[in-house]
Amino acid sequence: MGGFLKFEKMITPLLIQLIFWIGFTLSIVFGLFMIGYGFIADAGGLAQIGSGLLLLFLGPIILRVYCEMLIVVFKMQGALISIRDILYSQQNEPYQANEERDGIA
Repeated sequence: MGGFLKFEKMITPLLIQLIFWIGFTLSIVFGLFMIGYGFIADAGGLAQIGSGLLLLFLGPIILRVYCEMLIVVFKMQGALISIRDILYSQQNEPYQANEERDGIA
């Protein structure tokens, strides 16, 4: 809970995944709706079917790429925290080992 309150644990990547799945579902539903509407439309039916197919196939791909770009920022933040923790532990280990060897501790 402490990591959550200190903003070390991020909830936004989970929200981005939720938004992706909602967008994925809406893209499929609206793509199918547009294709169906294109079949019953009097004018512009072929364009509607083409738009529906594009939305059906390219919509989820474009949404996935966008969500991945957003998540990369959080992955970089996690990697930087790991690097910080490793450097901090390495910086303190030699000092503690020298103290124990010299009989100071």
